[in-house]
Amino acid sequence: MRKLLVAIAAGVLASAAGPSRVPVLVELFTSEGCSSCPPADKVLETLDPSAVVLSEHVDYWDSLGWRDPYSARANTFRQEAYARRLRTPGPYTPEMVIDGAVEFNGSDGRRALEEITRSARTPRIEVRLRRSGNGLRIETDAVPHSADVMLALADDSGTSQISGGENKGRRLHHVAILRSMHKVATVKKGASVEQTVALGPATEHERVIVFLQVSNFGRISGVGMLVPQTVSGSR
Repeated sequence: MRKLLVAIAAGVLASAAGPSRVPVLVELFTSEGCSSCPPADKVLETLDPSAVVLSEHVDYWDSLGWRDPYSARANTFRQEAYARRLRTPGPYTPEMVIDGAVEFNGSDGRRALEEITRSARTPRIEVRLRRSGNGLRIETDAVPHSADVMLALADDSGTSQISGGENKGRRLHHVAILRSMHKVATVKKGASVEQTVALGPATEHERVIVFLQVSNFGRISGVGMLVPQTVSGSR
């Protein structure tokens, strides 16, 4: 299955936006306490080189035998907000959300590729990022709608040896593990973003992601990312 997804991603996503990573945000709500989540984690890792991804670990599994070390209540709040916005029965894992517009079971790799390709073909706002020391410069052209400018910091990857809960005995690997997310600005319709925000010292394992999202967890129309090699200055 993994080899099939890699082959499809190489063909479908390259045809949608060339050989580089497409500016589409893929959010996976997951938990190390959920036995259905490891296949979705692998799907996200397969998609990682082709789109901008975030692994957002929720905390509502933490009382069932294993506390996910990457879990955060803020991730649960974000997923609950999506549930209200997208009119789903409620939060569940694994859930994948593409550009804040569509959600589905995160283990469905074929659906993920279809939705990423569809979203990549819609008009996109280029988000340009440049880091200098502890500052991050964010620039965009004029936007067609007002939006929140969101900044997310993520660990490049992480691995856990699970000693309890539904995944007891398994060794789980994750990519793009969300560490923090917050709004740094609001841009009005017709305006552009030209702003520098303060960050802590760069690390070689940190991803810096900035995206434009319609207020109240609406559609995401642009995303940019500095991968660890860029952050650390090795490329």
